[in-house]
Amino acid sequence: MDKVVEIERIDLAFEVNNTDHHTLQNSADRLIVRRGQPFTITLHLRPGTHFQNGDNINFIAQTGPIPSVEAQTKAKFSLSRFISRSSWSATAEMSDSTVSLTVCSHPNAPIGVYKLILDQGEAIGLGEFVLLFNPWCKQDPVYLASEAEREEYVLSQDGLIYRGIPKRITVLPWTFGQFEPGILDICLQILDESPNYISDAALDCSERRNPVYVTRVLSAMINSLGDKGVLVGNWSDDYEDGVKPTVWKDSCSILRQWSNDGCRAVRYGQCWVFAAVACTVSRALGIPCRVVTNYGSARDSNGDLVMERFYNEFDENIADDSIWNFHVWVENWMTRPDLSLGYEGWQASDPTPQHRSEGVFCCGPAPVRAIKEGELTYKYDVPFVYAEVNADVVEYIKLRDGRVFKMGGSTTEVGKSISTKAVGRDEREDITHNYKYPEGSEEERRVYEKANHHNKLAQAGEEPGLHIKIKVTPDMQIGSDFDVYAELKNNTMVTKSCRVMFYAQAVSYNGKLGETCGLGEFTEMNLASTEGSRVTLRLEYAEYSKAITQDRMIKLLALLIDAETRDFYRAKKTIILDGPEIIVNILGVPKVGQNLVADLALQNPLPEPLENCVFTIHGANLTDGKPITHEVGTVGPKEFVTAKVQFTPNLPGQRKILIDFASDKLHNVETYENLVIYE
Repeated sequence: MDKVVEIERIDLAFEVNNTDHHTLQNSADRLIVRRGQPFTITLHLRPGTHFQNGDNINFIAQTGPIPSVEAQTKAKFSLSRFISRSSWSATAEMSDSTVSLTVCSHPNAPIGVYKLILDQGEAIGLGEFVLLFNPWCKQDPVYLASEAEREEYVLSQDGLIYRGIPKRITVLPWTFGQFEPGILDICLQILDESPNYISDAALDCSERRNPVYVTRVLSAMINSLGDKGVLVGNWSDDYEDGVKPTVWKDSCSILRQWSNDGCRAVRYGQCWVFAAVACTVSRALGIPCRVVTNYGSARDSNGDLVMERFYNEFDENIADDSIWNFHVWVENWMTRPDLSLGYEGWQASDPTPQHRSEGVFCCGPAPVRAIKEGELTYKYDVPFVYAEVNADVVEYIKLRDGRVFKMGGSTTEVGKSISTKAVGRDEREDITHNYKYPEGSEEERRVYEKANHHNKLAQAGEEPGLHIKIKVTPDMQIGSDFDVYAELKNNTMVTKSCRVMFYAQAVSYNGKLGETCGLGEFTEMNLASTEGSRVTLRLEYAEYSKAITQDRMIKLLALLIDAETRDFYRAKKTIILDGPEIIVNILGVPKVGQNLVADLALQNPLPEPLENCVFTIHGANLTDGKPITHEVGTVGPKEFVTAKVQFTPNLPGQRKILIDFASDKLHNVETYENLVIYE
């Protein structure tokens, strides 16, 4: 049996790691790291103890009260030669009595407090760390490419909130304070006090890998209706038993009061206070966030996209619908893998308690683009936010004898001067164009009509007719065999006799179609009323490898034919096969005139050898104006190929080194690393 490694002490290198992970402002006396990014700790061994690669050395990282591998709240991994950016991994460098251990989490691991354990038959705790979302990591759904935007929307601890009316916009400076002492723990406590955690802690902790889920929980928990949320809303002008909403100027005092008071809701908040606290918690957890103000904000009580304002003869509004002078919510930045492409980016989320969503007082995240395009069926709560910025206003007068007369209405009263603080400047940025087409334009009316149509279908709870759509799995790497599916639904009142054809064809990025690379049987079936069915098409590497171009694109097409009416229904989807990942480590001191080495590795994903394999690196002021190539010959099926390529920077500054891998069967495999070169 292998000898057990005995550890004298462990250095979690708080300052170095937290600096690398942009969390040093939080604390220098605990380890706070971000997903998908390596951190390094040092194990000091007892005299006479040795730590060897290949020993019985395994690691466990776990979070939550019921950690499990299936729920992704527990990860088991051993030492490997390279850090992977797509799974939990670890590497070690040994000297006489110390081990430098580098660990990297999965870029989609659940956020929260983790224990890191060395498992060698018996478990040795190596320490605790907090794992946060990572806007610096390209594989994290909250990845934000612009450093200036990351500075503003993740790291900035203060900001400006806009109030007033469009003709006189007023500015409220606010301290978000997301890195203030104790605030991160309170933000994690908010998640632990949510009804989701209390009813099923294991599932809730698992779902914390998804920023859509976390944003939705925060939207519910910042207000106190229906849960142990942070703030009570009050619009009555009677604030005697609490703090007047206009008195608050920072989030931390609210969050600390909630936590210190046994999670009892703080009195009182209004929309900008709810939004500011939501912004603090989002930024603390690593989700980019900004506070947004909408002027002329509609509250559509019955969901018909029309603001019906009933007045009595004294000009008093006697309806449930209302238009707020301004209303404040937040936007969070993330991808939306649950929706079709194009709806990633800013998502509106409204923590002010005015709307029940799936039975809970929360709202969002709603893709801002879906609001602009009138896509009311997209999750979450797009109709509510759409109405806030777009509802038409119709005014009626109701006489004492019950007669009702329609008055002149307005279609431009709602959704004006939508505002947020500009990046890096204390100025207002008008983002109305993100939410709507220009008022009165043809596109704006077209979107309104589409939204109205969607709304009627949704309220009826159905979309009539025959339906077909294509579903795919997330794991479609080149070299693998995998299934795709055509899902059918009969939403008519009668049984339908149908024929289905499902096939795959190679396609180039410019839309040019190539050879067929998967063909399903011509299936005949009867679909009963409201019944669904599924047709499976197997895509095999042996077939598609002969057809696809270097773009690695396949177009899927499914046809559903109503045998009786001869009506055709078509679904299509283009998929891109994932290529392998180039693992890059830059070795050396990044100074002008000093040699650096790009340490490269890649695993051949194909079940056959790759011939004529070449790594190429190039970068402005890094590779002397021309690419540097490194031939590595043949790589066997599933084998790793490695290379060390030397380059010498000749100018200081922010630089990108681009790395490319090419072979006879696999091209267009690229990555890059950002470098800062010093004098």
